[in-house]
Amino acid sequence: MNIRSLFRHIVPPACLLCGADTGPRPLCAACFDDLPWHVQPRCPRCASPTPDGSVCGACLKRPPAFDRTVAALAYAFPADRLVPRLKYGGQLAAAPVLGTCLAETAADAPRPDRVVAMPLHPARLRQRGFNPAAELARIVAEQLGLPLDADCCRRVRDTPPQVALKYDARRRNVRGAFACSSDVAGLHLALVDDVMTTGTSLDELAATFKRAGAREVSCWVAARTLPPGEKR
Repeated sequence: MNIRSLFRHIVPPACLLCGADTGPRPLCAACFDDLPWHVQPRCPRCASPTPDGSVCGACLKRPPAFDRTVAALAYAFPADRLVPRLKYGGQLAAAPVLGTCLAETAADAPRPDRVVAMPLHPARLRQRGFNPAAELARIVAEQLGLPLDADCCRRVRDTPPQVALKYDARRRNVRGAFACSSDVAGLHLALVDDVMTTGTSLDELAATFKRAGAREVSCWVAARTLPPGEKR
């Protein structure tokens, strides 16, 4: 028995959410079953809830560069605790939970030629020490048996965080933020990110790939924020 196995035997892993014994998984069965799966009718383009699953008004008015969105969870409790723990708290144990949820949800989606993580600017990567989207993309690609491309795009502008900005400011903030680094002509790419709010960053990245000749771009996100007042 190695040191890690011995430690896990002496100190059983605890659920990230409730602290219960989980066995080999980071969440106990009860907490996993209680995750806010994004199953309500939603826009096929951006995954925002719609009454009958039709394309939403925002996508009709200003069609995004991406073709569809797969969202595993609604950004509601407890997903709204797990994502920040990964993204800002460096709690990498949350990545397998979110990555597995996304892989299970995307299993029946059109299969892409490559899986691509939302890139971080090098300065932000040095600050955080890891890219949350890359952690999720690696898990998704591995579980679905898809090629992971870690080098086909770069973030060339160190933009301020989007969280405090309104929609138009978000669009301006990410304009020209990405560059395509390899040949993607004719390919279907799946862009992986932790959470989609307005979708402006994913839209800009998708537009960058479309200009480089990508045939199709899907967004695969662990969580999708809901409009104010919308219930899971």
